[in-house]
Amino acid sequence: MASRPTNQLSSGLGAFVYRLFVTIVELMIVRSKPRRVLEAEPIALRHQIAVLQRTSTRPELTDIDRGVIAGLARVIPRRVRHGFIVTPDTLLAWHRRLAAARWVYPQRRPGRPRVVRDREQLVVRFAAENPTWGYRRIHGELAGLGHRLAPSTVWSILKRHGIDSAPRRTGPTWTQFLTAQARGIIACDTFVVDTVGLRQLHVLSFIEHATRRVHLAGITCRPTGSWCTRAARNLAMNLNVDRFRFLIRDNATLFVTAFDEIFTTNQLDVTHTPPGAPRANATAERFVRTARTGLLDRTLIWNERQLRVLLVEYLDHYNGHRPHRGINQNSPTSVDQEPAEPVPIDRIRRQRILGGLINEYHHAA
Repeated sequence: MASRPTNQLSSGLGAFVYRLFVTIVELMIVRSKPRRVLEAEPIALRHQIAVLQRTSTRPELTDIDRGVIAGLARVIPRRVRHGFIVTPDTLLAWHRRLAAARWVYPQRRPGRPRVVRDREQLVVRFAAENPTWGYRRIHGELAGLGHRLAPSTVWSILKRHGIDSAPRRTGPTWTQFLTAQARGIIACDTFVVDTVGLRQLHVLSFIEHATRRVHLAGITCRPTGSWCTRAARNLAMNLNVDRFRFLIRDNATLFVTAFDEIFTTNQLDVTHTPPGAPRANATAERFVRTARTGLLDRTLIWNERQLRVLLVEYLDHYNGHRPHRGINQNSPTSVDQEPAEPVPIDRIRRQRILGGLINEYHHAA
């Protein structure tokens, strides 16, 4: 119980000392010389800095902070510098580092400058797309495009990406082999369309494996070997079949000997698919299914003339706009073109074809 009077006595004594200190300061500074009020402010700031130096951690200074402190230290007398948060040794160290940076010139790293990333990606692209090219062949191709690189630089880029700098002697991959062969293959197939009056119309079509371009050869309600041969002859005259190497067809009775001779005389090898094996002519069969699901199963066919008009319009869409997974989502007419630039959403317009059965989207002109 005796501690409470003692605490009260100490607190009362502290309050008395504080009031006495405030009275003395007012008498000495404020009332005697009002000008000294301005001198009291730096005293308070210095004391606060001293308190912060005892309680805070090391401050984080920027180059601007160092410059300001060092500049003010040159004009402030030495006797009042005790309020600085840095020591004189620190100021001298800053000055030495500034002088060293002023008189040291930047130096370039030894050796050749690093190749820009675009050229490095171009070298890797050439090597991936042309596995039989060595680093010398890639260097020549780059030189023809105006990119000046040393052969040793091309060699080091290939090594850095784990690519053999010498031509590969094991031959192309299966993907490359089949892609090259596809450019020389054309396939044909026939399919039947039932009209409203249950009359059957036979359609003969050809499809190029490399581009997926489809050609309509003929439509008839009386399929015979002579009709099929005549349709193939008209196609060969307009298509320039000399650029193909193989023709794939099934064993339908429409494909008579005269039909094959049209292509063999143009140096094509006619390949017959095995009986009951539609996958052997999968590309042509896939088009038939696409035509049925996209057009024929969604409309009524009245006669041969209407079917021809619809198929011609559908093939314009199929060859000129519809994307195909087998050719990287390109259309047959744009398979060798550069990818299109993104179109702003507000400039996309819809175009209805085939009476609204199919929509095409284009950018506004």
